[in-house]
Amino acid sequence: MNRRIVLALLGVGGVSLLSSRLVAKERVSMADTAIELIERSDAEWRELLTPEQYKVLRKEGTERPFTSPLNDEHRDGIYACVGCELPLFEAATKFDSGTGWPSFFQ
Repeated sequence: MNRRIVLALLGVGGVSLLSSRLVAKERVSMADTAIELIERSDAEWRELLTPEQYKVLRKEGTERPFTSPLNDEHRDGIYACVGCELPLFEAATKFDSGTGWPSFFQ
């Protein structure tokens, strides 16, 4: 997954911040998460996602820098992909890179 796609996944609000309580119950390394191919038709993706999420996840769209509400998100937990619900980043690894998009060091 390239950096543009990761930034796009984070930027649209297409990312969920999962409760740290859920993570604490069964602490599993994100690297150990099994990944299965998700096959959906274009119509299924359009039904599952909002128009903005669809643009970012399926059409490589992005938002303007400094416009994401996730820039000011500081709750504990894990950021997850809205398309596959797999964990992407732990909130504790988030930092302000000055780029206008949420950034993570791990």
